Amino acid sequence: MTTVTYQGELGSNSATVASALFPGDTQLPCTSFEQALDAVTLGAADVAVIPVDNSAAGRVADVHHLLPESGLFINAEYFHAIRFDLMGVPGATPDRVECVRSHVHALGQCRKVLREGGWRTLVCDDTAGAAREVAELGDPRHAALAPPAAAALHGLEVLRAGVEDDPDNTTRFVVLSRDAAPAPAVGEPTMTSLFFCVRNIPSALYKALGGFASSGVNLTKIESYQMGAGRSASRFYVEVEGHPDDERVALALHELRFFSSEVRVLGVYAAHPHRHRGDV
Repeated sequence: MTTVTYQGELGSNSATVASALFPGDTQLPCTSFEQALDAVTLGAADVAVIPVDNSAAGRVADVHHLLPESGLFINAEYFHAIRFDLMGVPGATPDRVECVRSHVHALGQCRKVLREGGWRTLVCDDTAGAAREVAELGDPRHAALAPPAAAALHGLEVLRAGVEDDPDNTTRFVVLSRDAAPAPAVGEPTMTSLFFCVRNIPSALYKALGGFASSGVNLTKIESYQMGAGRSASRFYVEVEGHPDDERVALALHELRFFSSEVRVLGVYAAHPHRHRGDV
């Protein structure tokens, strides 16, 4: 049986995704992303399910910085539709609510309902944890913004359902493990995630990425990280559409390595069907 870890509590979006990807397997909730990654690195868990970016809020803070340092490999991706309900203790009503609790990202993704209600907000470590805190308080003046599963888990009533600002709100998760999984066959829809550090020379980034442009390879993500006190060259996290053994991708990676001091492939994995939707 696989042990899957994630940041958050039971009833969170991460827990829901973990159950969808590894139904019936053992779950190990953690309080932080770093703790979840360490659980896999140290062997307490087999895989970690980690959110990396959201269609409304952008990248998940710290995750891309932690990934290259973890030594783990990305073996899969999963796109999860995000839904938030406003929930309170039995007998609570929206007009009695004074304070709404949730994770900072959830609060940012439900601004419309918060403005309409005029409620003050309180940031919690986790959306499902916010629901648990409201249940423990037993105070109808407190409510939580949390995934639908958290209401039943903690005996709360849904005061308003589906309060997220964007009906297409989606979070992308990745599955990480200590060993790289077998890569898809060349020609199948594939994503390649990698980390690189450019050489400290003029126009290094332009030259390093030039091979992707000339080879017609699409970069779906590029993010930079300055290490130290700004005296060293930047490090970059990149996601590429394509397989490293594909001729065009191989040529681009060859040029990238020429202008980089370090290139490390973090994962080669099947592209999730969500990428092929017409509105993506």
